Amino acid sequence: MDNGRQASGVREPKMKYLLITGASAGIGLSTAKLFLDSDYKVINLSRRPCPDERTIHMRADLTDPDFYSLIEADIKKHLSQAEEIVLVHNAAKLTNDNARSTDSKSLREILEINVVAPNTLNLAILPFMQAGSSIIYLGSTLSEKAVPNSFSYVTSKHAVIGMMRSTCQDLVASDIHTACICPGFTDTEMLREHVPTEFMKQIKDMSSFGRLVEPDEIANTIFWASQNPVINGSVIHANLGQIES
Repeated sequence: MDNGRQASGVREPKMKYLLITGASAGIGLSTAKLFLDSDYKVINLSRRPCPDERTIHMRADLTDPDFYSLIEADIKKHLSQAEEIVLVHNAAKLTNDNARSTDSKSLREILEINVVAPNTLNLAILPFMQAGSSIIYLGSTLSEKAVPNSFSYVTSKHAVIGMMRSTCQDLVASDIHTACICPGFTDTEMLREHVPTEFMKQIKDMSSFGRLVEPDEIANTIFWASQNPVINGSVIHANLGQIES
């Protein structure tokens, strides 16, 4: 800041960034819009661009172990100016598979997106993160329980909670906080791809409110978690009171 600005008392606006994976639809898109409306610059990493044209889109295939090397220079141009960074690990892949038949190659493909990519980004982005920044993980109701035929997804989402808790412990005294938001059945493309229409009412009835969670509701939870370091290390289930059978 130059002396003229100091003398006049004018302060430059704080440079705040959201770096999010998978903001092309669903929870990620709702989250991007909310942060944009809250004066954050938003960088989206995904194969498909974010429909909100205010977003800085960087094409990234999280199944590629070297995805970060292709965008590293562009990331640095932006985040070197950041005073606050919210890193949201949103992108994930769900397959219907079973412990009896899932080979290790198939498991690795899910872990690459759901677990390894977040680790890659943590290592790359943490050096840019100042006090007041945060890392928010997206888990699932299945992060702390299991159902049949979701072997790889359940395994990866349990790992996400472990990563969040370990990150919390390893960032002690940094003033960077972490949390894991675990959505219930949310009205997204992923849910509709895996739940046939004829079973949707049954899924809705598993909520104590008798409906699906809206992506905006999860986005609001993510935003709240990013602004409240008191929840550092917490697992937050956002599922409208899912009914346990």
